[in-house]
Amino acid sequence: QVQVVESGGASVQAGDSLRLSCAASGLIFDDWCFGWFRQAPEKEREFVGAINWYGDKTYYDDSVKGRFTISRDNRKNMVYLQMNSLKVEDTAVYYCAARRTWTYESPESLFTFWGQGTQVAVSS
Repeated sequence: QVQVVESGGASVQAGDSLRLSCAASGLIFDDWCFGWFRQAPEKEREFVGAINWYGDKTYYDDSVKGRFTISRDNRKNMVYLQMNSLKVEDTAVYYCAARRTWTYESPESLFTFWGQGTQVAVSS
């Protein structure tokens, strides 16, 4: 059974940094690309960024580019989202998701497995 579990969410101040983790099990980790999404209160879930199988390709939504970094450790079956210079508008539930293919398109339909999310709250 495949499990995707996010952790690391917290309440922080604007300007702070936070690292989210995503643990994936029940799959051949190296065969999967991963993405991060987020959903703010009363808003649609939106794409944050993605990373390929080897960790040498990433891309991000413009809203987080230059502040957020996705990485992965294939030895530990872990994916990370490093978030720097957090803003109040980054407040959301953050989701990790897995997909087989690598493209620079990011519709949710491309992602097969999803975690339950972890809450990030940024206050001013």
